[in-house]
Amino acid sequence: MAEQRDFDKLWDYNNPAATEKKFRDILPSAEKSKDRGYYIELLTQLARTYSLRKKFDMAHVILDKAMKIIRAEHIIPRIRYMLERGRTYNSNGEINKASELFKAAFLQAEKYGEEYLAIDAAHMMGIVTNGEDSIKWNEIAIKLAMESNDENAKRWLGSLYNNTAWTYFDMMEFDKAIELHKKNVEYHSLQNNKQQLSIAKWSVARVMREMGNAEEALNMQISLQNENKKLLNSEDGYNFKEIGECLIMLGKDKESKLYFKRAYELLRDDIWLEKSEKNRLKKLAE
Repeated sequence: MAEQRDFDKLWDYNNPAATEKKFRDILPSAEKSKDRGYYIELLTQLARTYSLRKKFDMAHVILDKAMKIIRAEHIIPRIRYMLERGRTYNSNGEINKASELFKAAFLQAEKYGEEYLAIDAAHMMGIVTNGEDSIKWNEIAIKLAMESNDENAKRWLGSLYNNTAWTYFDMMEFDKAIELHKKNVEYHSLQNNKQQLSIAKWSVARVMREMGNAEEALNMQISLQNENKKLLNSEDGYNFKEIGECLIMLGKDKESKLYFKRAYELLRDDIWLEKSEKNRLKKLAE
C-alpha cells in the first residue's frame, strides 16, 4: 500500500502556484535521495501544479523527465506518472489519450493492490466518460472506497458521491442525483468539513429546483446563505444565483435582480467560469 508522502500533505489544489514553490523547495534533496521512487512521484506532482494552471507544455516536459527514470520496480511512481500524464491530456481536451492512461493506471493499481490509486484512476475514468459508462466507473470507485480499510481511500467518497450525482443529473435522473447529494451531505457532516458540506447542501437544493420544488429549494439556499456568513464568513456567488433562479420560478422577478447582481459581482472574476461558461456570466450580467 502506498504510503502518504510528505508532498501529499503540502498540496493546496486551490493554489497550485504556491504548491509548486513548496515542491521546488524539496526537489533538490529529493533528487539527491537514494529513493528514486520518491523523486519520480514528486516530479509527477510538480507537473500537476502546471496542468492545473493550463501550462500543459511545461507539465509534459516534467513528466518526460519522470518517464525517463522509471524502472520496472517503480510500481507506484509509474501509476502516478500515468495518472498525471492522463490528467494533463484531459485538461487539454485530449480525451482519448487521457482515457487510455487512466485505464492502464487502474489495471496496474488493481494488480498491485493499490486501492487509493485504483480509486483515483476509476474516478478519472468517470470524468472522461459519459452517461452509463461514467456511472459504471464511479460505482467501481465507490465500491472500492467503501470496502477499503485505508482511511485515505475512504476519503474519496465525498468526491465520488458528488461526481456520480451530477452524472445522473445530466442524464435527467433527478431522484438518483438528489439521493447521492444527500449522502454527500451526511458524509461531510460526519467529516465536519464545512466548505464541502456547504457545496453538498447547495447541490441538493439545485436538484430540487430542477425538479420543480422552487419554494423548498429557495428556503434551503437562504438558509445556506446564512450559514455561509456565520460559519465561513463568506458569500458564494453560486448561492446568490440560485436564490435568484428560485425567485424567478416563483414569479418574483424584481426581487431576483438583487441576487443576480450580487452573484455577478462575486463570480465575474472566477477564472474557471470565465474560461468554461462565458454564456452563464453574460446571462448574469444581462
